[in-house]
Amino acid sequence: MPSPADAAAPSGYLAFARANLRFLGFGFLMALASSVGQTFFIGVFGPEIEAEFDLSHAEWGTVYMAGTLLSALILPFTGSWIDRMPLRRYSILVAVGLTMACFGAALCPTAGFLVAVIFMLRHMGQGLSSHVSITSTVKHFRRDRGKAVAIVSLGFPAGRAVLPVVAVALMAVIGWRYTYATAGILMAILLVPAVIWLLRRPLHAPSAAPASTTATLPEDSDRSLTLRQVLTHPFFWLILPGTIAPSIIETALFFHQLTVAEMKGWSAGWVTAGYAVFAVMTTLFSMAAGPLVDRLGAMRLLPYILVPYVFGILILAYMDDPIWAWAYLALSGATGGLRQTIAPVMWAEFGGTRHIGSIRSMAATLSVFASALGPPALGWMIDAGIALESMVLGTVIYIAFASGLIWFACAAQLRRRD
Repeated sequence: MPSPADAAAPSGYLAFARANLRFLGFGFLMALASSVGQTFFIGVFGPEIEAEFDLSHAEWGTVYMAGTLLSALILPFTGSWIDRMPLRRYSILVAVGLTMACFGAALCPTAGFLVAVIFMLRHMGQGLSSHVSITSTVKHFRRDRGKAVAIVSLGFPAGRAVLPVVAVALMAVIGWRYTYATAGILMAILLVPAVIWLLRRPLHAPSAAPASTTATLPEDSDRSLTLRQVLTHPFFWLILPGTIAPSIIETALFFHQLTVAEMKGWSAGWVTAGYAVFAVMTTLFSMAAGPLVDRLGAMRLLPYILVPYVFGILILAYMDDPIWAWAYLALSGATGGLRQTIAPVMWAEFGGTRHIGSIRSMAATLSVFASALGPPALGWMIDAGIALESMVLGTVIYIAFASGLIWFACAAQLRRRD
């Protein structure tokens, strides 16, 4: 019996979502749940944690870096299990692990345990929950893969829009520990049962692509690349500086978001409320990118994902009126939306899906390693009194160079296929 993915895929988002509601709902929930281990969420707890454990900005950033690096070290191994383990079992383990991470944060006794707490939150949240959401979607769908990734990725901006504001409000009433305990309770009573229920029946194999597809995907088993083949291919290393750029920069800025807001004279409530703008722009650009990816191929679109972000960080550096905080978040969200839809499909176009769990987890590992450097580096620069404008100049130069490398790599790969 054909699965919904095997049927002729509807062209519109609504009809497509209805035809694949169970699987897309699972992917959305895992993306949303990853928020409790994402930098934008952990970052709002920063001032409270620094005060309780008597940490400087640089020290808190270093703790965060250590936990994040530990997560990155094992992500290639734990992330690759999705290629070999039944998805239901794998997802339940991740959901339970994320629940335990939240309770671990709530119960952290001393500063020495913070590294372990950050490791668990980052690995189970930002690492594996995100990985499960996107990788399982890329594996399951081939036709309309861009639409599928765009839909499940809505969980990321939904979390950004709602959870930081909720966390700030809860912390004002019950403190940061009970706020994370509340997150753990919600994971236990909502996420874990939802994963069990949504994946109660086996999932069917991905559909075949239509003959007219423009992406030229290496989907057949004998054409899918292994992780070793990907890591020895020049394309991987040429696009890497650009694909990890948002991780480095956004992680640093979101981690120290309230400190940066104070430097600019912006209130914490105003900045966290701006995540709704971020979420809207992420959603709009992600959904717009989905059909374009299905029609043109992700590799043709990848060189443009960083363009909005350049303008965003320039605004952050040189504009002081509070309204510009939302403009920065809007442009940052635009790049986030393009990236979260285009990048996962690009890996499938380049290397196929048979080993995509291993490939994506390795790419994520390198991204996490790079992002781990951001918080302590920015913390050191803040403590040293370096002007925000000076920090941004070097960032813009880096992004321009990295975008050029992406354009060159994608153009060469497309010429080779044509």
